[in-house]
Amino acid sequence: MSKRAQLRDKRRRERIRNRAVMTIVIVGGALFLVLLFAWPSIKPIGEIILPEFRERPMADGRAMGDPDAPVTVEVFEDFQCPACINFSTAAEPLIEESYIATGDVYYIFRHYPFLDDNAPGEESNQAASASMCAADQDRFWDYHDILFVNWSGENRGAFSNRRLVAFAQELGLDMTAFEACFENRTHYDLITQDFLLGGELLVTGTPAIFVDGEQVTPGLVPSFALVSQVIDAHLAALEAE
Repeated sequence: MSKRAQLRDKRRRERIRNRAVMTIVIVGGALFLVLLFAWPSIKPIGEIILPEFRERPMADGRAMGDPDAPVTVEVFEDFQCPACINFSTAAEPLIEESYIATGDVYYIFRHYPFLDDNAPGEESNQAASASMCAADQDRFWDYHDILFVNWSGENRGAFSNRRLVAFAQELGLDMTAFEACFENRTHYDLITQDFLLGGELLVTGTPAIFVDGEQVTPGLVPSFALVSQVIDAHLAALEAE
């Protein structure tokens, strides 16, 4: 074979090799993009922990207690907030026992999903939405508990949509009703109203506890002792009237 023929053959092989490499790059890139977008819907949802559920006194939706109780306590929380977990597991049961069950306090959970700010997802908002869909089936507080016990870090997928649906399945909810509520974001307006109310009340973090409109220890995680002091003061003032 002449040198010219050898050169043409070499160039032909290089063109074939370059086309093959380009094809591999294009196909590999396309597969990567498909996997990237499909991964959230196909990846394993992971372990789901079931908490020790407890009966709430006079539970009604996202509230507890007698609506005509002399004192109203409003609690603004984000389900991704670790301090909220601490408050709900340590202080809340004591408030239930000492004030809600006795008829002295009407207790309302309010949504303040602020941890979605500057985050790629909407785990706080979606968790709030799912909790209200559970409330439609009188299971808000059980869903509240399963959310907190399965939290594993802010915006890390603990409250992905698939996991939020799986939590409802674990609770034995009517999944047709739950999924329709969740997909349609039925309670979006209510959650937004709570968030705006928190802004009006100058909530800067969660949990934010209000006793008849008075915030308990702004900027700090309120303990049962601090909350009970404010409740007792309000009850005493009412008795003195």
